[in-house]
Amino acid sequence: MTSVKTLNPKAEVMGRGAALFMNINAAKGLHDVMKTNLGPKGTIKMLVGGAGDIKLTKDGNVLLREMQIQNPTAVMIARTAVAQDDITGDGTTSTVLFIGELMKQAERYLGEGLHPRVIVEGFETAKKATLQFLETFRDKIEATDREILLCVARTSLRTKLYQDLADQLTDIVVDAVLTIRKEDEPLDLYMVEIMHMKHKMDKDTRLIKGLVLDHGARHPDMPKHMENCHILTCNISLEYEKSEVNSGFFYSSADQREKLVAAERQVTDDRVQKVIDLKRQVCKDGETFVVINQKGIDPLSLDLLAKEGILGLRRAKKRNMERLSLACGGFAINSAEELSPDCLGYAGKVYEHVLGEDKYTFVEDVRNPTSCTILIKGPADHTLAQIKDAIRDGLRAVKNTLDDGATVLGAGAFEVAAAHNLMENTRKTVEGRAKLGIEAFAQALLGIPKILAENSGYDAQETIIKLQEEYERGSKVGLDISTGEPLDPQMAGIFDNYLVKKQVIQSAPVIASQLLLVDEVMRAGVGMRK
Repeated sequence: MTSVKTLNPKAEVMGRGAALFMNINAAKGLHDVMKTNLGPKGTIKMLVGGAGDIKLTKDGNVLLREMQIQNPTAVMIARTAVAQDDITGDGTTSTVLFIGELMKQAERYLGEGLHPRVIVEGFETAKKATLQFLETFRDKIEATDREILLCVARTSLRTKLYQDLADQLTDIVVDAVLTIRKEDEPLDLYMVEIMHMKHKMDKDTRLIKGLVLDHGARHPDMPKHMENCHILTCNISLEYEKSEVNSGFFYSSADQREKLVAAERQVTDDRVQKVIDLKRQVCKDGETFVVINQKGIDPLSLDLLAKEGILGLRRAKKRNMERLSLACGGFAINSAEELSPDCLGYAGKVYEHVLGEDKYTFVEDVRNPTSCTILIKGPADHTLAQIKDAIRDGLRAVKNTLDDGATVLGAGAFEVAAAHNLMENTRKTVEGRAKLGIEAFAQALLGIPKILAENSGYDAQETIIKLQEEYERGSKVGLDISTGEPLDPQMAGIFDNYLVKKQVIQSAPVIASQLLLVDEVMRAGVGMRK
């Protein structure tokens, strides 16, 4: 401590005892904030912004990103949990709670005079043993097993939303992922467009195997509802454009000026005429034509298209152009010379929906879609935000299951089994005081089912004892949050992601170990002296 003061008299230094006390208290404080959120029976947090905007959430990732945390240790734990969400899409609350439980258990032994290094060695041994146990505990699944995917999505969504809505969104999320899935290709969740409309109730949220564009036609005479549509996606300018270089036109009479203007306009009109000719070539009775252009369409061109009964949308977003080709078929063209029947896609139905001042264009009933849209509806902004966050987590949960080809039994079953394995098997292979670190790790694992029990209104100790007794009889059991009794998660359809569990077990002990080994906190950095 004195050495640092010699180097920098302005430095603020915290000794070993104070540093450990600060780190443990920060971990416990974050743990206490987050623990009431865990599980389907967890409570909701209301975040109020500086401008008075409200956000209701149970999602640990949203909480940690939006909360203003000032304690440096708590910030470090929050960053770990947010990184967990970036990698796996779930498990933020579990990571924070597991780090908090590890620090709580370590505090007991530190109070009895045990050196932090001994506990850390025990943590490292326990971590390796738990990861090995996870490999034997997981269940392999077939990628085509839709029922398992529904169970995984339902388990994830029920921890974020109320049960009825979560169950409805389960089918939507699984069908969305299976729609965009291609054999032997990595899943790209960006092919699922998430749109929201402040309209009707949250239960009106639905999956559209097609696309919803957040703009409509720009001409009053264009059709509002079309069926059996040929879809042309293009990136062609259908508007009058100035030349890219500075140029001047010289004329000696009004007649010459009229010819110059007509010649300039003719270029754009010729492109529009080619589109109209293609429409006349491919459209039979009862068929219609839609042009979706990434560039502009000027009023005169819109007028020509409207007279032919063509729906023209301009300034479409680039991401929608990519999705349109995947949803409807065909391919986007970049010049009028490429126009041919081969480049056209197909949609059974295209219609416009007006909501207040906003227009939406629905492209539905497409053939063999590999892109789709989840249309979220809700009465208020905070409802839409809550559903959007939950759907993102649900999509990632299904994707992780398909990538891993495995699931892990949920409802606290893995934690009970892993703790039992550490105490009965791993602890016997270690000699000396490192056993205490393994005991602390096992007790920290049991913290997750304890919190699930507390949040459901049951006695934590009694519940854990019941689960341990049932597991010792040879059953893989989790907690039934409705009754507080042991249940078989396999029969109840409660499955967690293998990847999420693995990531929690890998990252949490590392952060806890680093925090326990801090013996001085120095506010002496260049950017810290302000």
